[in-house]
Amino acid sequence: MGQKDWTDELLDNFAALEPRQDMEPYQVTARLSRVALHVARVQEEAFGRYGLNRGEVGVLAALRFAGPKQQLSPTRLFKGLMLSSAGITSRLDRLEQRAYVKRSRHPEDRRGVLVELTDSGRHVLELAVSADTIKERELVSSLSASERKSLVVLLKKLLSSLEPISADV
Repeated sequence: MGQKDWTDELLDNFAALEPRQDMEPYQVTARLSRVALHVARVQEEAFGRYGLNRGEVGVLAALRFAGPKQQLSPTRLFKGLMLSSAGITSRLDRLEQRAYVKRSRHPEDRRGVLVELTDSGRHVLELAVSADTIKERELVSSLSASERKSLVVLLKKLLSSLEPISADV
C-alpha cells in the first residue's frame, strides 16, 4: 500500500501497546479524521477571507437551495445541519447582524419564524464558495479523476449507512 504515513506510525505504536486490538477499522477512520482536519482548515481559510466560518456558510448554503423563496424555519435549518437549537440561533444572530439573512414571522404559524437569504448573503456565499472550490480542487489533486470517482462511490456507500436519506432534510 505504499509508503508509511503518520497514521501507520500511530496505529503501529498503538498495536504494540494493545496487541489484541483490531486496528483495521482505524486504517480508514483515522485517515478520514485527518483528511477532515485538512478540509476544515482549507475551508476556514477560504471562507474567512469573506468574514464567514464553515458553519455560517452551511446556513447560507442551506437557504440558497431551499427553493425559490430561499426560506427555511430555524427548526429545518438545525435539523438539516445537525445542530442544536442554540447553535443555529447564534449563527443566525451573527448572519442577521451582517444582513446576510433576515428573519420574519411565518405567514401561517403565529409562533413560527422563517429565515430568508438576502441578496448580500447570496453574494458573499458565491464569493466564499468560489474561493473554496479552488482550494478543495488542490486538496484532491494528488488523485486521478478515476481515483476520485472510486473514492466518491466508497464514501457515498459509507455515508448512506450512517445517514439514511430522509424527507426531512
